[in-house]
Amino acid sequence: MKKQNLLKQSLLVIVILIGSFSFAQTKMVGGAEMYPSKNIIENAVNSKDHTTLVAAVKAADLVKTLQGEGPFTVFAPTNAAFEKLPNGTVETLLKPENKAMLQGILTYHVASGKWTARKIMKMIKKNDGKFTFKTVNGEELTAMMDGDMVKIKDVAGNVATVTIADVMQSNGVIHVIDTVLLPKK
Repeated sequence: MKKQNLLKQSLLVIVILIGSFSFAQTKMVGGAEMYPSKNIIENAVNSKDHTTLVAAVKAADLVKTLQGEGPFTVFAPTNAAFEKLPNGTVETLLKPENKAMLQGILTYHVASGKWTARKIMKMIKKNDGKFTFKTVNGEELTAMMDGDMVKIKDVAGNVATVTIADVMQSNGVIHVIDTVLLPKK
């Protein structure tokens, strides 16, 4: 009887640990739970803070790419980040004739590989306070620290703050940012 109770208690502890591990791995973004078992698109479509980004990804025909195997690191601007752009910019970019420009901007927010915040911060420290990396569109972004916050700077000098880091996906990681990054092209 004691062995049976001990076994039941042990199983209960294991279930609790597994449940809390799963909970710890999911993050809330835009009022929606982000599941590490889902891909970037499957999670992003549920975030009410990323409806503009999702619409742009669809207009640029990048859905299949971001559902792909990856791994990808996506710096995901919020709706508020897009609202900082000059009036009419988003509407203009979403027009079919501007698809190539939109693709260039969106792929500028994506890096190959799984760049967690810890990995980025390690590279910033290793490289004397700045870490430059190539994006999928071929241009560079520079990561730096401001206190305990990771900042990402584009070639135009715009600086985005990572507001939610390490949103794990089945095909990479998303870092939510507060500013749209703009490439040269």
